[in-house]
Amino acid sequence: MRSIPQDHFLALPRPDIHIGPPAGAPDTSTLAAHDFDVDTRSGFMPPDPPVPRLPEEWEAWEATLDDAVQSRLQLGDKQGLTEHDKQQAARWQARVRELPILPVTDLKRSEVLLRRAHHVLAWIMHFYVRTLPPTTQEIRIPPPITVPLLQVSSHLQLPPVLTYSDDVLYNWAFKNAVPSYESPVPALDNLRCLTSFTGTKDEEEFYLSSARIELQGVPALSLMRATMDEAFVGDDIATQRISTYLRHLADVIAELTKTLLSVREGCDPEVFYNEIRPWFRGADSDVGKKWIFEGLELDPELKEPTEVSGPSAGQSSLVHALDIFLGVDRYSHAPHVTGLEKTSAASSSSQASSKSESSEKTLQASQSASQSFLTRMQSYMPRHHRAFLRHLSSNPRPLRAFVESSSDPSLKDAYNDAVQALKNFRDAHVRIVAIYIVGPSKKGKRPAEELKGTGGTNSIMFVKSVRDQTAGAVLKAA
Repeated sequence: MRSIPQDHFLALPRPDIHIGPPAGAPDTSTLAAHDFDVDTRSGFMPPDPPVPRLPEEWEAWEATLDDAVQSRLQLGDKQGLTEHDKQQAARWQARVRELPILPVTDLKRSEVLLRRAHHVLAWIMHFYVRTLPPTTQEIRIPPPITVPLLQVSSHLQLPPVLTYSDDVLYNWAFKNAVPSYESPVPALDNLRCLTSFTGTKDEEEFYLSSARIELQGVPALSLMRATMDEAFVGDDIATQRISTYLRHLADVIAELTKTLLSVREGCDPEVFYNEIRPWFRGADSDVGKKWIFEGLELDPELKEPTEVSGPSAGQSSLVHALDIFLGVDRYSHAPHVTGLEKTSAASSSSQASSKSESSEKTLQASQSASQSFLTRMQSYMPRHHRAFLRHLSSNPRPLRAFVESSSDPSLKDAYNDAVQALKNFRDAHVRIVAIYIVGPSKKGKRPAEELKGTGGTNSIMFVKSVRDQTAGAVLKAA
């Protein structure tokens, strides 16, 4: 496979994230691969460790998050919660409410600082929400968190809630220092997490397994680039090369599948379901409860958030890129693939008054869904990665159409091998959801709504639907 030319958009260098751009130059610290923040060495993961701490001006946020982590705050609905646990949570919550409303203007000069601010504030918010007593019906996010989190989120074009990028892409550091003479690109065996709710190895392994998938997927991006280049040539030699690239791509996806399943080696399903997963669930998973962001009146530009679903593997830009490149997105991203329970529109209007607010939100989503769940999850991705996906979607000679128009049967076989590998990856995802969510839920240690996934979806129904839709993308024999 040919190397990327030095002037190719995927090969543009990053300035030093600590020094910043030269005087008078725009901050392109996140614009590797031109406008897309995709690195040829680390893919959608940054090649340099994320900023581990904000400058002194925002130390109050960092100290508040440190306090939550070091105090080992417990879930407010944990069975057997002690009086000490309750008092400790109440003291910490009071500290959050008493925080000053810190300005974010100076953060806007640096994308990496904005990312860190989103990470810190979103983690504080989830700690705050999930340590509240289970009897709390209106979850009120205090102004010291609401105002800066919404301001930062607006600038980043992200929802004000934990996302996959907060938990995975920008939540790592080197486990061991990298010698100066070596490339600082993250290695699979040299990663640790910056932040966790429980401090358990299980939680760290859960996040790092996704990070490893991102890193192992880097060759797939080079294969995409090489394939698109050959598709523009379109002759017999190009077709043969594309067939080879697609077989390599199938092998890469097979490795991703192995890594996905390997999470079982370090993360116990019972620990995940009962102790880890409840922390990062978003508002859409709270049946009958409303999240109220207080302090919106303090900034006339702030608006009530409409997207507060929380993190999901469906927010991985790598997997979306594979879908789009292979032309599978027309199946996996179809509008009806929402993961929401189907409800009759005819009967819904007469029953709406008797439903809880959460049920109404789900009903409205299912009725007016013009986007699939996976398409909606793109709004939770870093905006540069969304730009990359749009760029990939606008390819004037899409791969699937090229394969369909070709008379070479080996090309179609190679394409189907890649699609089948992606289907196998989603088979593995179904298995993981069954092991980590469905199985533990049957033991009844947590409320039934814990089965709800990101965005209020039915977790197992959704992943099965996407898997089945992916299988439908295999090209039939002529």
